[in-house]
Amino acid sequence: MAMSQERSACLGLWVLLLLGAGMEEVVEGCSCHPAHPQQLFCSAEIVIRAKISGEKIVSPSNSSSPYMKMIQYEIKMIKMFKGFDKAKDIQYVYTPVFSSLCGVKLDSNNKAGYLLSGSMWSDGRISIGQCDLVESWDNLSLSQKKNLNYRYQMGCECRINTCYTVPCASTGENECLWTDWLLDNSLNGEQARQYACIRRSDTTCSWYRGGPPPEKDFLDMTDP
Repeated sequence: MAMSQERSACLGLWVLLLLGAGMEEVVEGCSCHPAHPQQLFCSAEIVIRAKISGEKIVSPSNSSSPYMKMIQYEIKMIKMFKGFDKAKDIQYVYTPVFSSLCGVKLDSNNKAGYLLSGSMWSDGRISIGQCDLVESWDNLSLSQKKNLNYRYQMGCECRINTCYTVPCASTGENECLWTDWLLDNSLNGEQARQYACIRRSDTTCSWYRGGPPPEKDFLDMTDP
C-alpha cells in the first residue's frame, strides 16, 4: 500500500521575466508543508547519515542562469537508512544555491555529520532541500536515531494528521494525531522528537515511544 500522508513538498517557485533580455528573477520563496520527521522519512527516496567533506558551485552545461546553479556537497556516507534499491554508494548530494529555491546550507569546513534525505534525479544524482529531512546528526534525539532504523518504516502506511486547533479528531484507525503545535507551539516537540506512528498487528496505527514515559500527557483532541 502506498504511503497515505501528503508528502511535504518544496514550493520554491520562480518564473522567467524579461525574456527578451534573457533575464530571470526569483518571485516567491521556499515554503514547506508541516511534516513529522516520519512523514519526511517515508516520502524520501534516499535517507542517509553522512559527513560533509567539501562543496563547490556547479551549473548545467546548457544554462548560464544564476538560478540554475547548484551546490555540490561532497560527502562520506556513514550509513544508509533508505534507498538500498536505488543507490549503493553516494559521493555527492545537490541543492539549489538560493534558499528561496529551497536550497540548504551545510557545514563543509568541520566535516560535520548530518541526516540527509532527498530524491534521486533521472541521471542518478541526489537532490536535497529545505523541505526534506536534513538535520545535524547531533541535534537528533536518541529516539529519532533509533526510529530511523526500522520504526519509521513500520509506519509508512499510517497517516499522521497535524492538529492546529481543538477539536482535532481522528478520521480513521490508520491515523495518528500530531499535537506538538497545540502543546508546544512548535513542530519540533515531544511527538516529533520521541515518537513514531506505527502499524500494529491488528492494522491500526498508534504512537510508539521506545523510552521512558513523557513528562506530560497529550491532549485529548476529541474534547471540545
